[in-house]
Amino acid sequence: MGLSVNDILSGAPTQLFLGGGFRDASDGGTFEVRDPATDRVLVEVASATEADARAALDEACAAQAEWAATAPRERSEILRRAFELIKEHDDELTYLQSLEMGRALPDSRAEVTYAAEFFRWFSEEAVRLRGDYRRSPDGRSRIVTVRQPVGPVLAITPWNFPLAMGARKIAPALAAGCTIIAKPASKTPLTMLYLAKLLDEAGVPAGVVQVLPTGSAKNVSALLDDDRLRKFTFTGSTEVGQMLAAKAMETSMKVSLELGGNAPFVVLSDGDVDKAVKAVKAAKLRNGGQVCIAPNRFIVHESLAGEFTEGVVAMFRELTVGRGTDESTELGPLAMRDQQRTVAKLVDDAIERGATVRCGGTIPVLSDELSDGYFYDPTVLTGFPLDADIVTEEIFGPVVAVTEVGSDEEAIERANDTIFGLAAYVFSENLTRALGAAEAIESGMVAVNKGGLSDASAPFGGVKQSGLGREGGFTGIDEFLEDKLISLEG
Repeated sequence: MGLSVNDILSGAPTQLFLGGGFRDASDGGTFEVRDPATDRVLVEVASATEADARAALDEACAAQAEWAATAPRERSEILRRAFELIKEHDDELTYLQSLEMGRALPDSRAEVTYAAEFFRWFSEEAVRLRGDYRRSPDGRSRIVTVRQPVGPVLAITPWNFPLAMGARKIAPALAAGCTIIAKPASKTPLTMLYLAKLLDEAGVPAGVVQVLPTGSAKNVSALLDDDRLRKFTFTGSTEVGQMLAAKAMETSMKVSLELGGNAPFVVLSDGDVDKAVKAVKAAKLRNGGQVCIAPNRFIVHESLAGEFTEGVVAMFRELTVGRGTDESTELGPLAMRDQQRTVAKLVDDAIERGATVRCGGTIPVLSDELSDGYFYDPTVLTGFPLDADIVTEEIFGPVVAVTEVGSDEEAIERANDTIFGLAAYVFSENLTRALGAAEAIESGMVAVNKGGLSDASAPFGGVKQSGLGREGGFTGIDEFLEDKLISLEG
């Protein structure tokens, strides 16, 4: 169904969610949220101060013991209600994301489904936490291991997945028995605040979940100096994540990080070109390419490179670019003006270094109404040198940069030539070769012959400088638990 801007915003909270209710910032301060399609102000949102953050931690600490003691089944049922409420409010959450993010409605609908699944998955995991009982090898002790919630959590989430990234942290924290303070990105705070509204309706007690949007991230990250905070989880840039993690380690709190990527998309000599081209749409164009696992380096065997490039160009030229909230749009604007400029700079650098623009490469002019929007044409580049910035930097935009290689061995070598290791994509029609390549690529996740790999029931995370720990799957709850040994005589 179609919704107007007023429809979308009318039910969206704009205050802090603190201590079980919505309230203004302590100093009355606000910041603007802008529409990426027009650059106009959508709404002003309360901006948390450091005093608000300290008050939220007080609330989280006060609620921690009672929430940890809550029966696992009760926590499970609250999470299940949250799942059902997210599904019931699919339209509101879909349009709200597309309005503040700019992205196409199909991508936003998919994120609502994906985010909801974390609450369903961890509602089931909440009642399955296991310990251990055994005799020591020397027979002198009985070893009992119990798993307990780590304690109050601070979660900082990025702008590009305002619902799913919150869900991926909040759901396992609640399932484990932890209270959590979430700071959404100032670019996209409305979706997370709407989630807070649904969690309150689902029965989450006061102080257990709190959402603090702010125009200055330092106001919330200041909590990292408080030794009552026991866990820090961050999704965002490598530089910022590593800096905040270093601060968090001053009190030896538990840390998990999901950082930047430079994902290779490898088409081996026996890859199916049609399959690879179709996968580009799911892997690269989701969210306009503003995805940490989006392929950045397209490494294609020389025997297939021409056909692959022509296929991607043909697909890109058929895309409908427009306002994200329009039903016909397949590719919306980028989320921020700075991001538009970054993509343009990377493309321009490649062109200056000799790249051929096969399509795109410009900022489109769509209409007078959208003339100030943060749009960028879907772009395909070939013929650039390997030291071009577009090879080494995360693009975060709808740009496919194709590099030809002479052998499958060279393809794997190129894929691993990066400090990052979050996600990778491999295409081969030989199962043994595909698995061998997937194992050889230095990455936390590899998709084989497809363009998607995110799943709430599977572990998500990277190696090298792409992060620490895993989210989702059976191990996702481990990030919010500590193993305690109880040693008994005899």
